[in-house]
Amino acid sequence: MKQYGAEFIGTFWLVLGGCGSAVLAAAFPNVGIGLLGVSLAFGLTVLTMAFAIGHISGCHLNPAVSIGLWAGGRFSADKLIPYIIAQVLGAIAAAAVLYVIASGTAGFDLGKGFASNGYGVHSPGGYSLLAALVCEVVMTAFFLIVIMGATDKRAPAGFAPIAIGLALTLIHLISIPVTNTSVNPARSTGVALFAGDWAIGQLWLFWAAPVAGAILGALVYRFIGEDKS
Repeated sequence: MKQYGAEFIGTFWLVLGGCGSAVLAAAFPNVGIGLLGVSLAFGLTVLTMAFAIGHISGCHLNPAVSIGLWAGGRFSADKLIPYIIAQVLGAIAAAAVLYVIASGTAGFDLGKGFASNGYGVHSPGGYSLLAALVCEVVMTAFFLIVIMGATDKRAPAGFAPIAIGLALTLIHLISIPVTNTSVNPARSTGVALFAGDWAIGQLWLFWAAPVAGAILGALVYRFIGEDKS
């Protein structure tokens, strides 16, 4: 239960920090943090939580990561569903807190998307379904390759949180214009439940693509990184 609680808290922090920066600070008058700031915020949530709870739960914070680590032989199948439930509940709780905060100003408008992920007319850059699908699969695949490589017993000890946090920052720098960056079904679900409408209608992609990408990335790492000594 401590592991599941850690995943709940960690995913809460990821969604509150990452999506919160997008909703509250990205375009704040005169001092908005923009795409770079939001990208860094997502990376910092993972980096800080990896140091805080990595020794408790492994700091997955993401159903796709848990599934990918299972596919890569790094995670037990019997913990998979409880981890995913804890992550999704943490994301929903964070989205609820963010909603209470964000709605405290007269200019709040759920119609702006509430940091939800989307494609087509709901993509920040108007990217197609195919572009969004490919982007999410590839980004999540490389995220898993970095995670598995950085946490490999042969990798330099103690630096994994930095590599993983910076990888997530880079992923956001690349893909925010395409899908608003998911690579995390829990993150997508939490805010979509509050945005409703199109965000829920397009949510399927932000489960299917990250999960497929995570499995792909894990299998790639098992092929190139397996220690046969």
